[in-house]
Amino acid sequence: MIEDIKPPTKIAVIRCDIVSEACPGVGCFMAFNKRSMHFKEYDENAEMVAFFTCGGCSGRRVYRLLKSLKKRGVDVIHLSSCMQMENYPKCPHIDEIKKTVEDAGIRLVEGTHH
Repeated sequence: MIEDIKPPTKIAVIRCDIVSEACPGVGCFMAFNKRSMHFKEYDENAEMVAFFTCGGCSGRRVYRLLKSLKKRGVDVIHLSSCMQMENYPKCPHIDEIKKTVEDAGIRLVEGTHH
């Protein structure tokens, strides 16, 4: 019997450049590895293929990297929790970053481990 093998879901995370100076990303990776919080919908076949910062205000790196990620078949982009939570520096460009991801035609999920 031949099984249909589903290709892995390829996930990338965009994180805040400022927060990355103090946060190694452990919470994001733990949530992904345990398939908890905003990663609970993924099966064991999912792969985190990229984890990068926005490039600093104004999110200048996002557009360039999305083009590369799209070529490599990324299915979904998560905006890290630090970009959206009140106890971190407020991202003044979050709406533009979201629009850039959506305009690239890649599914967007808001959040990682909170």
